[in-house]
Amino acid sequence: MSDKLKYKYTLFSYFRSSCSARVRIAAHLKGIPLEYKYIHLVKGEQHSTEYHALNPSDSVPTLVVSDRQTGKEITRIRQSVAILEFLEEVEEGNGVKLLPAMDNPPGRARVRELVNIVASDIQPVTNLRVLNYIKPLNIEAQKWQQHFMCLGFRAYEELVKVHGGKYSVGASVTMADCALAPAIDGALRFGVDVQGEFPRVWQVWEEIGQLDAFIKGRWNNQQDTPEDLRA
Repeated sequence: MSDKLKYKYTLFSYFRSSCSARVRIAAHLKGIPLEYKYIHLVKGEQHSTEYHALNPSDSVPTLVVSDRQTGKEITRIRQSVAILEFLEEVEEGNGVKLLPAMDNPPGRARVRELVNIVASDIQPVTNLRVLNYIKPLNIEAQKWQQHFMCLGFRAYEELVKVHGGKYSVGASVTMADCALAPAIDGALRFGVDVQGEFPRVWQVWEEIGQLDAFIKGRWNNQQDTPEDLRA
């Protein structure tokens, strides 16, 4: 499998990061091995001088793309959706495609709009830096999380009712599922009743949760996951 890869990849990741999980899951689905380096967000390692030079957003993931033979760095990609698109465009891997074929623009758009519901509407307003900001404002973090997560999942639910099948878009796993799975893990962590409020989303999550790539990429199955939180 690795002989078919164009590049070597190093992923800076954190076990609880839903954005990192998207990339981990996609790489497992596509048979792309990653070398991991871990950035502990709660300890503030993302703000170190060394890491800031690598990623000015002080966030994870960061993907470093290198030449397979020489090890020379080729590029860095610092946003999870851009990483997903890059891997889809440049690596054949095991043949798994996470976007519908080029001759199906509406299908590709369906996948991308679901990805962006998670990446634009749910995750940014519920991430660690936002939670840290609202602490002094006497806003209860759980209520904040539930409010914004439910807004996004409500939209996702309606679109899955129209375009979904076994998975978020039809019968094949896509980037949308890679984004959805860790978002649901986050929602469950903060007490959102996903099963009761968003039954179609829950059905999709139950399906993708059985797949090996999702199990391997999940937050509780990482090398940097604390022992007491592992699967």
